[in-house]
Amino acid sequence: MKLSDLLASRPVLLRQAHLANAALAYTTIEAFAARARTAGLRGPVRLQAIAPSLDRFCPQLIALAGSQAALEEHFDESDLARLADALAFATECSASEFDFNLEDLPTRCLPPLRALLREAGVEVASTTPVATPRRTRDSR
Repeated sequence: MKLSDLLASRPVLLRQAHLANAALAYTTIEAFAARARTAGLRGPVRLQAIAPSLDRFCPQLIALAGSQAALEEHFDESDLARLADALAFATECSASEFDFNLEDLPTRCLPPLRALLREAGVEVASTTPVATPRRTRDSR
């Protein structure tokens, strides 16, 4: 491939990368919301993303009402890091904290992503399987 050919294809590649990121954000948020719904988790939470400048080196999901232990039982650091990335993309915001109600997450974030994907001709179906709950210390 010639350098000029690669440069000529750059706009298409950037568009495809943007759509791939939208698809990843969509499926990440959809799966997270499904897990929360299946676990019966509801209420306001604060998601704090990794922010080294704030001396925060792991993401945290903080229950603003309800049980903190229930959140920690169902979501680990990697789940929260993926969700923080997805929310940053979906909201086009570089914030390191997101406040939302767990039950409102899909209706708040998924419609704009779905519209973006559909406008690009991407078929969007709710195909994300609900993940099985993680084992707790008591079930090992």
